Amino acid sequence: MINDLQGKCVLITGSSTGIGAALAKKMSALGARVAVHYNSNEEKAKAVVDAINQAGGDAFSIQGDVANPEEIETLIEVVIERMGRIDILVNNAGTMLGRTHIADADLEQYTNVMDVNARSVYSACHAVIPHMRKQGSGNIINVTSIAARTGGGGGAGLYGSAKAFVSTLTRVIAKEEAPNNIRVNGVAPGVITTAFHERYSNEQQLEDARKTIPMGRLGTAEDCVGAFLFLASDELSAYITGQVIEVNGGQLMP
Repeated sequence: MINDLQGKCVLITGSSTGIGAALAKKMSALGARVAVHYNSNEEKAKAVVDAINQAGGDAFSIQGDVANPEEIETLIEVVIERMGRIDILVNNAGTMLGRTHIADADLEQYTNVMDVNARSVYSACHAVIPHMRKQGSGNIINVTSIAARTGGGGGAGLYGSAKAFVSTLTRVIAKEEAPNNIRVNGVAPGVITTAFHERYSNEQQLEDARKTIPMGRLGTAEDCVGAFLFLASDELSAYITGQVIEVNGGQLMP
C-alpha cells in the first residue's frame, strides 16, 4: 500500500480520458488532491472529477491549451492558487495529430506536433520548477512513448521524435534539479487501448502490433498506472531520478 500520497497536490495534464483519467482516480483514492486538466473535453473532465469527489476524494477540473506557453503559465498559477502548491506534476497531455511521413509533412504539421508533445512539457516544467524550488521539493513525471525509441509505426515519426525530446529533457532536468530536491522521471507506454489509438490506428495496425508483444495483448490505461504511482511515491522511489520506465508488455526490451 502506498501511504505517502496522502494530501499531496497533483496536477495531471490531459487527464479527462485514458491514462491521465485512470491515474487521477487512483491517486485520489490514495489520498492525493488532484487537478484534472483538459483542453477541449470539458464533459469528460467533469465526469472524472465527479467520480473522484463522489468517492470521497478531492478534485477539480481546469482548462488550458498546453501547446500555448502562456496558457501553461496561467494553468500552473491557478492550480497553485487553488491548492497552495504542486507536489507532483504529471505531463501526460499529447497526441499524434495524424500519421504523416516526414517527406510529406509540412511545417505546420511539424510545428503542431512539436508544440503539443514537446514544447508543452518544456513549458510546464519551466513554469513549475521555480515553485518547486521555493517549496523545497517536487516530483515531475513526463509521459514519453515507445515511439521515442523505435521511431513509431508508419507515419508516426514526428510524434516519436517529439517524445524522444521528452525523454532527453527528462534526463536533463533530472540532473539540473536534483540539488533542489526535485525528482524527474518518465513513463513510456507502448500500445495502449485508449482514444489515442482509436483515432490514429486501425484494427489491422493494432493487430500487427499485438503480434509483436510477448505478453500477447495490447495494454490498458490501468496497466500504466502502477509505474506512475511508483515514481510518485518517495517511499518507493526516493533514490530514482532521470529514468524512463517502459510499459509495453515486452514489445521493447531496451
